[in-house]
Amino acid sequence: MNFNCRFQCINPACRRQYAISEVIYNCESCGSLLEVAHDLEALRTRDARQWKDLFDKRYKSAEWPYGSAVWGKKEWVCPAVDDNNVVSMYEGGTNLFWAERFGKMIGVEDIWIKQCGNSHTGSFKDLGMTVLVSMVKQMICDGADIRAVACASTGDTSAALASYCACAGIPSVVFLPKGKVSTAQLIQPIANGAITLCLDTDFDGCMAIVKKITEKKQIYLANSMNSLRIEGQKTVSVEVVQQFEWNVPDIVVIPGGNLGNVSALGKGFLMMYELGLVDRLPRIVCAQAAKANPLYLSYLNGFEHFEPVAAGKTLASAIQIGNPVSINKAIDTLKRFDGVVEQASEQELADAAALADMTGLFNCPHTGVALAVTLKLVSRGIIKPEHRVVVVSTAHGLKFTGFKTGYHQGALAEVESNYVNQPLELAADTDLVRKAIDDQIARRRAVEVDWQMWREHRD
Repeated sequence: MNFNCRFQCINPACRRQYAISEVIYNCESCGSLLEVAHDLEALRTRDARQWKDLFDKRYKSAEWPYGSAVWGKKEWVCPAVDDNNVVSMYEGGTNLFWAERFGKMIGVEDIWIKQCGNSHTGSFKDLGMTVLVSMVKQMICDGADIRAVACASTGDTSAALASYCACAGIPSVVFLPKGKVSTAQLIQPIANGAITLCLDTDFDGCMAIVKKITEKKQIYLANSMNSLRIEGQKTVSVEVVQQFEWNVPDIVVIPGGNLGNVSALGKGFLMMYELGLVDRLPRIVCAQAAKANPLYLSYLNGFEHFEPVAAGKTLASAIQIGNPVSINKAIDTLKRFDGVVEQASEQELADAAALADMTGLFNCPHTGVALAVTLKLVSRGIIKPEHRVVVVSTAHGLKFTGFKTGYHQGALAEVESNYVNQPLELAADTDLVRKAIDDQIARRRAVEVDWQMWREHRD
């Protein structure tokens, strides 16, 4: 069928439209960000049951390119890309992990971790980058003079861009804040051949530079202000509901930095609602690091006004952003979804990540922020024992081994490692070994008792 999409200004008073193949990021009339708008009437020519059956049939199949959990929903994402121009790493299809033991500890047993970091480059950024780079390949195929694709990044975006561009044979340029990304994140764009620039500034400074560089349309902007990225990331919502056999969770907790994911997941839920695949919407929670919390501060005043902040150094480096480009989209989404914004301190995020790790997870610090906020909302009764909760895990913990090692060595600034676990160096003596094992088992039982007391006190 002839499905189509276009860019559209997000300003309700404007709504100017542009071709999806145009190199444009802000509305030329009012300066607002753009969104990708789909022809919903055309999409409604298939009913909800037909869409569910089609998406289920394609899910993780071997049929190119539909086995990708993004391109399996191509009609909803970017139908303008020909199948032979799709650049895909079989992204999506990530585990929806039932955090049963963690849930029992905190008294919310129906809690799930959407492990978006179990992806090609180890973060959810792959979901958006496959769409953006595929569209660039399509544009080049159609004659566009695009020399390279560029982004500012705190690590994960640069990794995804470099990998997908390398696969497509398109040069990539990444701008990183010097000394503010992990070694594992830095080596990814280097290994994939990206032109890698480490600037003596923060993410917001890198973002200001990349905006200038991409003013000339021969270098295409890949940051989330480019709404093509949002189209891939919104499939997280669809996939979660699909994994729950087309049932909607009650609450979705999302780490927030540049805030593209908040609007993206909201858009995915709204598309399912508008096309009849679901009959209700979840409540969305945005979790911010206390040292980079401009959305939280705006939430405290009812979103009456927003002021950028100078982001402080935080362990959650990927969301160390004081002037998020997707702020207006995020606020609109939170208003629509009865949204909550909460923050987590360095102590809270580090302990939450470590506690969940003790139950079998292996969390990045940004997921730690989301888990810490989840604990706060459970304590305040906003998240109730009967709720089905999904926490979006944005990156794989292996990208942040320095954070893990520092915690368990007691070496993180501003953090007391309450769940520290270190290897025990002992003499080869059976009695010493037996005593050490007994002591450690007792210590772990004490943690369980502490959380049992916490639950009882909360109740």
